[in-house]
Amino acid sequence: MTGVLVSVLIPTRNGIETLAATLDRIAEQKRDFPVELIAVDSGSTDGTAELLARRVDKLISIPPDEFNHGVTRNLGIERCAGELVVLLVQDALPASDDWLIALTRPLMEDDGVAGSYARQVPRADADAVTRYYLRRYAGSSETPRMTSVPDPDHLRLLPASEQLALCTFDNVCSCIRRSVWRAHPFPETVIAEDLEWARDVLLSGHRLAYAPSAVVAHSHRRSARYELDRTYLVHRRLHALFGLATVPTARHLIRAIAVSLVAHGRCLLGDRTRVGSVLAEAPRAAALAVALPLGQYLGARAERTGRSLLRTGRV
Repeated sequence: MTGVLVSVLIPTRNGIETLAATLDRIAEQKRDFPVELIAVDSGSTDGTAELLARRVDKLISIPPDEFNHGVTRNLGIERCAGELVVLLVQDALPASDDWLIALTRPLMEDDGVAGSYARQVPRADADAVTRYYLRRYAGSSETPRMTSVPDPDHLRLLPASEQLALCTFDNVCSCIRRSVWRAHPFPETVIAEDLEWARDVLLSGHRLAYAPSAVVAHSHRRSARYELDRTYLVHRRLHALFGLATVPTARHLIRAIAVSLVAHGRCLLGDRTRVGSVLAEAPRAAALAVALPLGQYLGARAERTGRSLLRTGRV
């Protein structure tokens, strides 16, 4: 597939603080194939749209209330010319000038690979609790993986946690084959469009690659309320897709909060890079120790019972 056109697609909204650096790093990539750059902007008001108009090959604008993680990406991919489409978020910073080659290599070398995704490392300013959770994420491992399933029943008969492990895929930074996407577009969903897509393409006989040599710096310092909302929505989807309930009962919830409080405390006490920050960080760390398990519990329970248990904002 040498010489194939690669499209890089970035959904954006008010990303002026990080977007310029991301665009610069894309422009610096070593490559032996042509690249086009496309953005779908959801009503930015901070200068993002103006920056994109100068820097990308195609700019698509949509109203903020029309954004959907799956549908918006489908809209952008439809406008892409490349057979390989790199999906990137506006605050994911490629860590090197060979990131693009490393990410696309699995698809360039093997037509049976439907998608690849990159390794995520925390940004330099990430707090200790954020670093703790990112280290535990499968998408931060240094070990490459190739996943496939021999038949649909094989996946469905696995425990829920193993199903999730096989279907892990992350559109923070991924590359997909457009010919596969035509048969399997992203679903219309509020979150986890990447996991559902991964499950569907695996069930159809394709393979997925984790490419840890393609690295992006990506992390957030979000409020406990935002993390509650996001975790709730994610775990509704995880239960719907895989039957997963990581915190299945109120008793498990109490235990999970206690364990999280201890873990977060150890994170703060062991953070040598921010001496004196323990007292300042403690309230947020404690709030997250409640919000994250509570979101898992409520999300799975809401999906199981068919009732909405939390009014969430946009995530």
